[in-house]
Amino acid sequence: MKYIFSQFYILFLITNLYAQTPISVASWNLENFGKSKTDSVIEFIATTVKDYDVVAIQEVVAGYGGSQAVANLSDALNRKGSKWDYTVSNPTSSNNSYKIERYAFIWKTNKLKKIGDAWLEKQYSFEIDREPFFATFKSMDKVFTLVTFHAITKAKQPETEIKYFKFLPAEYPNLNLIFCGDFNCPQSHTVFNPLKAMGYILIAHNHILFSIH
Repeated sequence: MKYIFSQFYILFLITNLYAQTPISVASWNLENFGKSKTDSVIEFIATTVKDYDVVAIQEVVAGYGGSQAVANLSDALNRKGSKWDYTVSNPTSSNNSYKIERYAFIWKTNKLKKIGDAWLEKQYSFEIDREPFFATFKSMDKVFTLVTFHAITKAKQPETEIKYFKFLPAEYPNLNLIFCGDFNCPQSHTVFNPLKAMGYILIAHNHILFSIH
């Protein structure tokens, strides 16, 4: 079972990955998520996402403050009744130092177990400004891989990056990939047609796509 979904700077979705073991997934571009975020902002974010099982975060500050903000969010979530864990990516390899950022995943440990190390996709690091971040999770007997991504802005034509996503299912044929993030591109754009041709279909607003194999 494979999915792709996206959002624009706000939390927007719960999706059930498996009928027998439903997992709620949220994707949120937190915009410059680092030391500038106050305790009250961290608390607001934690309150918003506490009922989800795993959260994919884009635009984590590349410096120390970004990783610390993710840790602070995890601590805030731990005080809300469930145990959470997190992983933060290395800085992306953007040629523009102002565009370098990190990604993060935060998840409930009683619902999900991370399998192996998370990783940044290096195959297309020259073609994609901020290469996507992968993490594989297990829920009971089901295993899936979340891939979070933050595309370049609309003015810079994000479709020039998104077009490489059509190669990722073949690159990882044994993984149940779920693409999520801020694609900065309308769901109607033809760049998504190759994925749709593979069986991915739209299931909600903001180009959320999925296929069942």
